Amino acid sequence: METNEPKVVLELYNKLCKSKLHIFPEKGKVNLTNKHGVYIIYSSSDEILHVGMTPYGKDGLNQRLYNHITKAGVFYREYLKPRNMSLRGTCKFRYIEIQDARIRALVEALTAGKLCPAHFGTGVKKIVVLKN
Repeated sequence: METNEPKVVLELYNKLCKSKLHIFPEKGKVNLTNKHGVYIIYSSSDEILHVGMTPYGKDGLNQRLYNHITKAGVFYREYLKPRNMSLRGTCKFRYIEIQDARIRALVEALTAGKLCPAHFGTGVKKIVVLKN
């Protein structure tokens, strides 16, 4: 079975990298789209900090990006908090909407692999060893 999936994924990656850049709001919520997609987060100096996607949820990209500015999730705990960083008012993001879950995951994987963001979640849980 022949598929044009690799071509579609590459085209969406290129579209994402050229999409409009937005600044995280100083206050309030991100209010751009409730649809699902892939996004790139940049520092104020344009360093690529994080690549992510919306795996599920009714509020899509709005909710996922809002989670990042309200200090929820692994990206905050493992990257932003130790550096005393806030995304609000200075950091930027770009995104594209992608309805298909498989294509969304492939575009996220390609984007992370090509851009090598400062924070990359591996899914590996850290083990805490308690000493007596």
